Amino acid sequence: MNFKTFSKLIMVEQTLFALPFAYIGILFAGGGDFKVWFWATLALFFARTAGMSFNRAIDAGIDGKNPRTRTRALPAGEITPWTVWVLGAGSSAMLIFSARMLNDICFYFSFPAVILLFTYSYFKRFSSTSHFYLGLVEAAAPVGGYLAVTGAFSLTPFLLGFVILMWIAGLDIIYALMDMEFDTREKLYSIPARWGRENAIFMSTACYVLAFTCLLLLGDLTDKKAPYWIAVFTIGGLFLIQQILARKQNIAKAVGTLFNVNMFISPLLFFGSLLDLL
Repeated sequence: MNFKTFSKLIMVEQTLFALPFAYIGILFAGGGDFKVWFWATLALFFARTAGMSFNRAIDAGIDGKNPRTRTRALPAGEITPWTVWVLGAGSSAMLIFSARMLNDICFYFSFPAVILLFTYSYFKRFSSTSHFYLGLVEAAAPVGGYLAVTGAFSLTPFLLGFVILMWIAGLDIIYALMDMEFDTREKLYSIPARWGRENAIFMSTACYVLAFTCLLLLGDLTDKKAPYWIAVFTIGGLFLIQQILARKQNIAKAVGTLFNVNMFISPLLFFGSLLDLL
């Protein structure tokens, strides 16, 4: 498997924009030494690689039927299912190893993390809560980053996780609007397929409002200064833009712009938190 196929399979560019999820947890814990940043980076990279590999392997049949996804590497025949499964298993092992190099609590929780990564793709076969399950998977990153530094639980990492959970769930609901007819026809569960377009957009908006409210609460509880607040209110503006785009009739066309906007959110929160810490 060459790098081009690997990149297409796991969407490397999205991995780069997911890294701040873990880094934000580290920053809220007061920062960490080089070891923490190094192994947390590897843990998140392998977690995303494992999750994307499992998703592509499990959903290969569905992706092959969907006109939007049939050009993905696996249904297009650019890579074998066996290779993807091995990549997923190997990445899971490296995630566990990276967590072990951080501390005991990260190591213990790396096993439930692998289970989350593996089981996510099955959820849409029986529950429209799959959007929130994806959010839960992503929420593990800032919690893990915080635990990598402190080795102990507190309220802060779970509030951070809740922000990511609501944001990603709200975004995924919008994304699912493109497949509403396909999901209905194939008897797959999603909020748009189950509740319709207008209700889905309302639920997505509610998720974004909860995510933004929790960002405000986090800043107040942790006594953040101007850089954090500037980042948060800028993110609030980007959330608003995304919700406006979600209401476009041609959602397939709007999603490209929506995801371009989305790429700025995690770096903004990261740099706002970093400047605040410095």
